Amino acid sequence: MPRRIETLMLNGPTGRLEALLEEPEDGEAVEAAVVCHPHPQGGGTMHNKVVYRLARGLRRSGCVVLRFNYRGVNLSEGVYDHGVGEVDDARTALLELGSRYPHLPLMAAGFSFGSRVALKLTAQEQSIKRVVAVGFPTTITQREYVYHVPVPKYFVHSTKDEYGPRPEMEEFYETLPQPKEIYWVEGSDHFFKDALESYETIIELVGKRR
Repeated sequence: MPRRIETLMLNGPTGRLEALLEEPEDGEAVEAAVVCHPHPQGGGTMHNKVVYRLARGLRRSGCVVLRFNYRGVNLSEGVYDHGVGEVDDARTALLELGSRYPHLPLMAAGFSFGSRVALKLTAQEQSIKRVVAVGFPTTITQREYVYHVPVPKYFVHSTKDEYGPRPEMEEFYETLPQPKEIYWVEGSDHFFKDALESYETIIELVGKRR
């Protein structure tokens, strides 16, 4: 049987949200993941290459994945809300996943701005069992919410991330409470230039750490 791929329009807080649901290539799903994309004002969408690889790596680990566009992005209705409403958008996607796959544990994941959204959502929602934060931007100093994430936190980071320099990321990571893990990818920049294959392999590995 071919894997399920479905384009959705979710009923978000400020209108319809464009989304894409994809089940694993092989076997039954064992986990369900909401995947959040990078900053919409920087051109971020659910089709960003790092987000695409994040979703595919998680699918290969056995996740059903729901990507979505925040309010105001492509076909999603509404306007940018400075990271506040975007968390509510992610909650809409999470609730959709939970209703479709009530027997599966839930995960939040995201890249860059999306990693912040995923972590904020996880701090607020007890239904989320773990979170994957890719390219967390330490150059944004407002990050106290990460200390309120009680579930396993998996950070995946480029060694040459200009928005999260390695010394700064390592220092921040050391201050965080357990449970936590960090994985470094030998990339050339924030977007894992020259290392997307290695990055996706690590995502699949992290996905199987359940």
